[in-house]
Amino acid sequence: MAAWIPNVINMKQQFISATWSTLYMTIVSALIAGIIGLAVGIVLVVTQPNGILEDSIIYSFTDKVVNVLRSIPFIILLAVIAPLTQYLIGTTVGTTAALIPLIFGIFPFYARQVQNALLEIEPGVIEAAQAMGSSPIEIIFSVYLREGLPDVIRASTFTIISLVSLTTVAGAIGSGGLGDIAISVGYARFENDVTIVAMLIILVIIFLIQITGDWLAKRFQRF
Repeated sequence: MAAWIPNVINMKQQFISATWSTLYMTIVSALIAGIIGLAVGIVLVVTQPNGILEDSIIYSFTDKVVNVLRSIPFIILLAVIAPLTQYLIGTTVGTTAALIPLIFGIFPFYARQVQNALLEIEPGVIEAAQAMGSSPIEIIFSVYLREGLPDVIRASTFTIISLVSLTTVAGAIGSGGLGDIAISVGYARFENDVTIVAMLIILVIIFLIQITGDWLAKRFQRF
């Protein structure tokens, strides 16, 4: 083993720490961005033309905000949002500081995914709920989120996998994690075994997220 990955053997503790840092950035930013993105996605669906709470001003504003934030390349967003990160966290370097750009980078993407998932629900189901006298809040929770749950889970899985990729980009410029090790150590020092092992750990994380997401989507598809 030592002959194949000599540099990795000497960096066991760094790899363990980097893996935890990547998981920390992924889980915390996924939870916060997930809540924001889900709320924004629901707002887009219910306020759209012919939506249950149709409002052209709110829909147009929310739609444009999502489009603008989605259009900014993440590497540029990291720099643009640095003053806000400095204000909120007190520094722009480190895993906690990376949470701010990760949240702003992923929640618009997730909001659009949620919107697309909820739009897959048959309009007849929503019309039936309205005919039965259900309030907008009841329709959101008992129709949109219940009927669209499998698709929302698939969208969440896809989004979290994208988020793991963003943590590696953030790691390349000082947030820590596996991306930091792969670039600042493996690539910069020509230690290819470090880069390859970091990549393999990231792939394992992504496979586990995909397997869990597929299992949850199938489980809730039955109901």
